[in-house]
Amino acid sequence: MPFNKVAIIGLGLLGGSIGLAVRERLPSLETVGFDADSDVRSRARELGLCGSVAEDAAIAVQDADLVILCVPVGAMRTAAEAIAPALSPGAVVSDVGSSKERVARVLAETLPDHTIIPAHPVAGTERSGPDAGFASLFAGRWCILTPPAHADEAKVGALMQFWRALGSTVEVMDAAHHDMVLAVTSHIPHLVAYTIVGTASDLEEVTRSEVIKYSAGGFRDFTRIAASDPTMWRDVFLHNRDAVLEMMDRFLRDLGSMRNAIDAGDGEAMFDLFTRTRAIRRGILEQGQDDARPDFGRADHTQETSE
Repeated sequence: MPFNKVAIIGLGLLGGSIGLAVRERLPSLETVGFDADSDVRSRARELGLCGSVAEDAAIAVQDADLVILCVPVGAMRTAAEAIAPALSPGAVVSDVGSSKERVARVLAETLPDHTIIPAHPVAGTERSGPDAGFASLFAGRWCILTPPAHADEAKVGALMQFWRALGSTVEVMDAAHHDMVLAVTSHIPHLVAYTIVGTASDLEEVTRSEVIKYSAGGFRDFTRIAASDPTMWRDVFLHNRDAVLEMMDRFLRDLGSMRNAIDAGDGEAMFDLFTRTRAIRRGILEQGQDDARPDFGRADHTQETSE
């Protein structure tokens, strides 16, 4: 492993899981954590999420050769400013945010003299906080790196090696392309989930107790996604605004077409769409990106989401 000391800034689901995964898979690697919330720091110590938990972000990153910012994308600038005075000159600074182009720009502006290699482990659950982390979160999941064009290839390779050691399959991608892909596969689905659950809770004709009591599988899955961290997802939509709006416009056009098919009784159009979407599901299962067991194997573990 090319890194000796990793500083993890933010000890929620992703930061805590990184710490636990390093402890399990890379036990010789030193980890130091920090979180802006003192209660989270205390809990992180109790859970042993990192080798040590610092009381200050600058102290946490001293002598670290890899720093991973595990904070909401809207807090990246503040986190980068806090660590800037103490960063080692050769340290690699990365993150785990779900939007990449704007985050890369913010980090480059705040830390112009340091190596910035943004990353996005496409893994998560609807849970948040230090108690939500678990060591196997990244196993068999994708981690996308979006290094700038001038990035040091050796350092990019070192970060790839780190994520592979945690169990991830690593892909390198242009930041703008990443944001468009994730707008389709993650951000719009979350937006739809938040919206449909909000619609159900606002219905006057159907009581809230009936919505909860008679929830079928599809709505239940929407509520799981809609239970995700509101701060994180608010920031994702604001920071990936252009790609989300483009995909939302496309989705609304397709939704309008489906409405027209239902209104016209066009069963052939509906059957064609439903057949194509089944093929997508089969492809996801074939790549091992979900569980084919009944109810998605939900009884065995917290259901994972693509964040």
